[in-house]
Amino acid sequence: MIQHLTRPLAHRSTALALSALLGLGVAHAGPAKITAQSIIVNPVETTLNVDVWVNKDPGGKANPAYRKGEQVEIGVKTNQDAYVYLFNVNANGKIDLFFPNSYEESNFVKAGVIRVFPTQNAKYALTVGGPNGQDKLLALASSTELTIDDIARFAGKEGFAQVRVEGQENLARALSIVVNPLPADGWTTDVVTFQVGGQPLGTATGTVTTTPQQPAPQPAPAPAPTPAPQPAPATTTFQPGEKQDSSLDQAMVDAYARLKGEDSLGKATTYAAAWGDGLWQKFAGVGAYSDAVLLHANGSSRSYAVHGLLLNRYLALAKAENGATRPPARLGWAAGDEKVIPQNPLGTSGLYGFFQNGALYGTEKYGVFWLQGAVLKTYQGLGGSGSFLGFPTRDQYTIGGAWGADFEGGTIRTVNGTPKVYRK
Repeated sequence: MIQHLTRPLAHRSTALALSALLGLGVAHAGPAKITAQSIIVNPVETTLNVDVWVNKDPGGKANPAYRKGEQVEIGVKTNQDAYVYLFNVNANGKIDLFFPNSYEESNFVKAGVIRVFPTQNAKYALTVGGPNGQDKLLALASSTELTIDDIARFAGKEGFAQVRVEGQENLARALSIVVNPLPADGWTTDVVTFQVGGQPLGTATGTVTTTPQQPAPQPAPAPAPTPAPQPAPATTTFQPGEKQDSSLDQAMVDAYARLKGEDSLGKATTYAAAWGDGLWQKFAGVGAYSDAVLLHANGSSRSYAVHGLLLNRYLALAKAENGATRPPARLGWAAGDEKVIPQNPLGTSGLYGFFQNGALYGTEKYGVFWLQGAVLKTYQGLGGSGSFLGFPTRDQYTIGGAWGADFEGGTIRTVNGTPKVYRK
């Protein structure tokens, strides 16, 4: 959490929570950056790019640690003129809108210009406060100014807006409504993360914003003794495949056992619930596997898991297509267990997920992309990512009314209805 100190306000000081990911360089036109930390991702390839980082990690890849009381600076850069919005999600799911704010003239950012917050001689400072845990900072860049009154509003003379939603999923849902009227390639995002914890510096308990030439703030009075903690109420636990009526979906139970769920899926965080014409259940994930779901299509005797990078893209496609009320039509339900590809002949490692109507291939190097139909069949017939083509470097696309796809080592083009393969 990042708290800020400002000019003394009539009623309260505002607390600000921040968090997490990429570096200073501006990428060329390409797909959105999809990571396990992604909050909302534009599934369409865009030429607009935004990068956000924190001062301890200019490269944006290290997930640095901050102690309570440390000051933090945030940098932003876009490759095109854009309006930028910075939403902060702390470890408890509390969200604050960091930018725009009442202390900056505008949230319009010129192409190629690095903006750093707080600016020099700003009337506020940002200091890490808490709670301990993983924080995230979402940067959303848009080619046009957004109307976000349903998400956050400024009250009176307060410098920072009051956000009306809580939790990462609710923020993603609200933002998907805001960006929906924009052109498909009219917005993009980046996420940066950092850890909060460790021994506090001095007596700092949070961030205080001070104006230039004002006396330094006095230490806060010692807090009053707190009563002894009472036993916490029992929390709901969910079993793999458990529905709200306490019955079990046997396909999910079997999948959890088959996939050694304690080592890959972790604990269930929801009941197995209706999704489209089937069921899904969410899991916390374990280590590098990240968040996961078990998917069980109606009429199938088996359930399959989707994790991390692939799950983020799968849900982003569903959200863009149908508000995430059911699987995306171009992929359908998972039809096989996700596979790890340690290293292909081109030296790239990644993930592969097979679905009813297509497939997802994901790498940290290129991103996560979908293939389907004759292009996918031809690609897999050559050996897929293990062939000379390697991994996809973009989504399948149409060119001249026919399908095409680009890969590390070549391309596939549909010519007169027949897929043709070309080496680089």
